[in-house]
Formats: sequence, structure tokens, C-alpha cells
Amino acid sequence: MNNELASIDSSIRHGYAQVGDVRLHYAEAGSGTRLVMLLHGFPECWYSWRHQLKALSEQYHVVAPDLRGYNLSDKPPHVKDYRIARLVDDVLGLIRHFGARDAAIIGHDWGAAVAWALALEHPEHVWKLGALQVPPPAAWLANISFGQLLRSWYMFFFQLPRIPEWWLSRNNYAALERTFKETARPGTFTDTDIAVYKAALDKKNETGEMSALSGGINYYRANFASLFLRQRDGGPAASETRVRVPTLFIYGERDFAIISRTVRGVRDYVDAPYREMRLPLCNHWVQQEAPAEVNAALNSFLDQSF
Repeated sequence: MNNELASIDSSIRHGYAQVGDVRLHYAEAGSGTRLVMLLHGFPECWYSWRHQLKALSEQYHVVAPDLRGYNLSDKPPHVKDYRIARLVDDVLGLIRHFGARDAAIIGHDWGAAVAWALALEHPEHVWKLGALQVPPPAAWLANISFGQLLRSWYMFFFQLPRIPEWWLSRNNYAALERTFKETARPGTFTDTDIAVYKAALDKKNETGEMSALSGGINYYRANFASLFLRQRDGGPAASETRVRVPTLFIYGERDFAIISRTVRGVRDYVDAPYREMRLPLCNHWVQQEAPAEVNAALNSFLDQSF
């Protein structure tokens, strides 16, 4: 499927990078001097950024990797291999792979969680930060509510072994197809788009024992405690809960997974120039539901000097 896509759109190139102990697949476009990294979420892959790869490539070198566990990238077998710290290291390794000192990091869903963590821990390697749908971890915990817990039911379900994989993949991923079609704005996902995601989730590791679907679910298993428990000991220092790089936050207000209360006061956690864009007609898949609006916001944000 990826080879077919590459032949359809020759402006998007594909390659691999050896980053530590994992080999990561990526799609890229453009040849600008500044690097822009696009990080996808669950249950997607690089393809979720297909509109942004082209739109940002006129001025920037744009890279959208398959994060570890997904699609054509390596799929480590252990849950602990998917902790946020490992994912942050992967992105730092990709920045080095492309010969850059820093990058603009734009993330959606789990990609946004990784982007926030990278900006908090390694601001020297982030020249700008963009987060779609997911607030910074301190805001998430401060705003957590019973309503959000109800919306996050699947995160608890994903803690079970094997059953989530069986349920999501049965009948040719019928549950995921239904989620895409019923939650997104009409016309967002074509049958081809959904077929790409199904094929990506079906990809196995070298031994054939683990699929990309398990890799994606392992993000929830590996980081569950940090999603819902405030760290009493060994947590980040107060100074490390505030982002110190220019930040853009984009939120589709009809998100079925993250309610609006959960993203209150994001600007309070950014000690740098901050922009926020709300899209009242968009659900969770914002960069695919409103590509023109998101592309314009990203280009404007990346172009602006602070």
C-alpha cells in the first residue's frame, strides 16, 4: 500500500533511519533548510499528515515518521519499549539523522504527547511546537474530570492483554472503520484512506508475532499511570511543567475523545509566544477534517518570527 501511494504522489519520498535499536520508516517532502517533524497518533501512521506534507514542503524539509510500533517501523516486543521517554529519544535521533540541530515538532494525539514531552525536556532541540487536540500533561492532569474519564474508557480497556487487539481487528477492523466514519466530518476519510490505515495496522514485526495494532495499543499500556496519576515522588520539577518555545495549539471542539474542559488554560503552561486555534466543526482528526485551515495556521505559525 505504501509503495502504491508513493507512486501516486511522487512529491512524497520514503526512507528509513536507524535510530538506536529501532529502524523507523518516514515520509518526507521539500528540501528547505529548516526541519519540520510531524508526529501521528493512534491508530494512524505517517499518512495522517498527507495534506500537511505537501502544504508545508514549499518552504521546509518536512518529515512524517511512522512512530515505533507502527506500520513499516520496527515493533519492539515489550510494553516498556513504548514509554514516552523512548519515543522522545526516537524523535531526537531522527533530528540527528537529518543533520539538524533542532526541528519544529508538530504532533497529533500521541504524537502531541511526545511533542509536549520533547519541548519540556529538550527545548534546545525544538524551534517551534505545534500540538493538535492533546494538551500538555500538567493541563491534562489539572483538568481531569469524571466526564473525561468516561470519554477515556478505551484507555482502561486497552490495559487488558490481547482482547483489545481481537476486538479492534475483528471483521476487518470494523470498529475502527466505524469510528473514522462516524466521528469525522463527512467526506474526511475515503475508502482508500481507511484501507491504508487497516493495512498499516496489520503490519507485523520480523517474527510475525506482533502487529502494529499491538504496538499502538502498547502506548496506552506503557504510559497509563502518567495519564491519570499525579506523580508524588520523582515527578517533574515545577519549572519542567512549562514549555519555553513558541507554541501553537489546535483543537477541534467536537472531539469524541478529549472534552473541551480538558484543554482549558493551555496557555498557562507556556512561557513563550502562544497561539490557539479552535475549530468548532471538527472532531478528533482535525488535520484531516480541516486541512486547509490547519495548513494555513501551521504555515503562518512557522513563518512568524518571535
